[in-house]
Amino acid sequence: MVAQQKTITDFKHPPFLRWTSVNDVVMGGVSDSLMQVSEDGMGVFAGHLSLENNGGFASVRASLPENDFTGYDGIVLRVKGDGRRYSFRVRTDMLFEGVVYRQEFDTVAGEWMDVELPFSDFKPSFRGRIVSDAPPLDPSRIFQIGFLISEKQEGSFRLEVERIDAF
Repeated sequence: MVAQQKTITDFKHPPFLRWTSVNDVVMGGVSDSLMQVSEDGMGVFAGHLSLENNGGFASVRASLPENDFTGYDGIVLRVKGDGRRYSFRVRTDMLFEGVVYRQEFDTVAGEWMDVELPFSDFKPSFRGRIVSDAPPLDPSRIFQIGFLISEKQEGSFRLEVERIDAF
């Protein structure tokens, strides 16, 4: 039996999500990143991670037009990475800052892979630290999604994203 899936975004078909970069420049760093669509219809989260000026993170996020994923077990990403570790993040509100639910995943350079991220494995965090008294992720309130690279992985990075689905 094939598990039920619902497309969140696939970068080839409208509606297209509007991605915003949020990098360490908010605290004095100099990292940069963008989410762009390649000629072949892939989302590309790419940029340069710098540790200068106590920096060390680059991220993009997008608000979702539909927010209720009740009845689904998690998110599946179809990605091709560069061998680095990334974090997929969801927010249960529309705030710029606050608790974010995150899950890290590793990539294999140049290889397409499906990354399953069960809702039950998302960890609540604030500015990189686990928030122990936050409630578990509520799939009926997913307002924003995003990608982040950090953990002192200095240098250029590139993560291609074919699609993001709920499963």
